[in-house]
Amino acid sequence: MADQIVIEAVDIHKAFGSIQALSGASLQVRSGEILALVGDNGAGKSTLTKVICGALKPDSGRLVFWGKEIDVQSIRRAQELGVETVYQDLALAPDLSVLDNVYLGREPIASSGWRRWTRAIARDVMYERTDEALRNLGIGLRSLRSPIRSLSGGQRQAVAVARAVLWAKTAILMDEPTAALGTKQTAIAYSSMRVAAERGLAVVVISHDIPRMLKIADRIAVMRHGQIVTNRTAAELTLSEVVGLMLGSAETSAA
Repeated sequence: MADQIVIEAVDIHKAFGSIQALSGASLQVRSGEILALVGDNGAGKSTLTKVICGALKPDSGRLVFWGKEIDVQSIRRAQELGVETVYQDLALAPDLSVLDNVYLGREPIASSGWRRWTRAIARDVMYERTDEALRNLGIGLRSLRSPIRSLSGGQRQAVAVARAVLWAKTAILMDEPTAALGTKQTAIAYSSMRVAAERGLAVVVISHDIPRMLKIADRIAVMRHGQIVTNRTAAELTLSEVVGLMLGSAETSAA
């Protein structure tokens, strides 16, 4: 199923009062691929991903999942379609444990024994699956029962990514996932993106680190003035070409 178009945004428009954030943006997202979404501030990158993940409702346009047009009314609906998001602020509850953050709102109920009748939470299942998700990303934490606030920035990022990888079936959307991270933690975050793509997930990354995106992404989509002006393989592009497309000083070539 690699390289299959799993999500397609078609002619998306979105305005906030007099500000036109999206002006007919169209984007194809493929399975097993890292797609870097780049553009200057205000180009519409975050708005477009928020439309895809159900956080914002577009004024017009269509969203197509696995070839079927679907009205995505909420984040929950997008999650039902297999889309998970890693937000820039990570959206973690600092006073809850790693386990509780990964399973927040999705806690499994024990399926056997006395706990089944009392509808007790199957914390052993939570522990095993969370530990596996983190280790699959190459992350080992001292304790999964520690509160999030006790973790480093890189460890918190790893928890947010592991949560997304654990629940995603179609795509993971990441908004500036390496912001405020050190070199080692940044390398871990980028490695986790590749692991997710190798599992067949589509990975969409908003980033201002264009040189790094040209190295790790499979495709680069450039946004300007609320539109996608190009969507090409990273190997076809150079840094100067991407910057030129962002600023409008290069010829556009959508694919």
